[in-house]
Amino acid sequence: MSFLTALKSSAWAYPALEVLHICGIAILLGNLVLLEMRVFGRGKVLDVKALASLSLGIAAAGFALAAASGLLMFASQASELLTNRTFTLKMLLLMLAGCNAAWFHGRGSLDKLDSVARVQMVLSSLIWLGVVVCGRWIAYS
Repeated sequence: MSFLTALKSSAWAYPALEVLHICGIAILLGNLVLLEMRVFGRGKVLDVKALASLSLGIAAAGFALAAASGLLMFASQASELLTNRTFTLKMLLLMLAGCNAAWFHGRGSLDKLDSVARVQMVLSSLIWLGVVVCGRWIAYS
């Protein structure tokens, strides 16, 4: 029996992957919201660069956990997901989140903390909210 077949037929393996996926998302989003609050002026006693270094490192670990578990879940039902429009939208939103992050860091938004940086952070939160909504909606579409 292949690993993917075992994953699909196990009573606990796929739900365990879902739990890991949700934990990864929680770690990712929790740390992004923490940084967003600092960009919006909360916790001014905290140095933004030091906070970003800590929170973005942890967020990256959360993303890695979510991505690894998500790839395994995808591999176990690729043909169904590839025809699912909600899944496609989720993948597009993930790509958009990456582009927004690259734009944020590429323009040095942490150094500026200007209105553009705030818009980028709000945009990031909205995109990630869309990713979460799509992720839940996949099961119903």
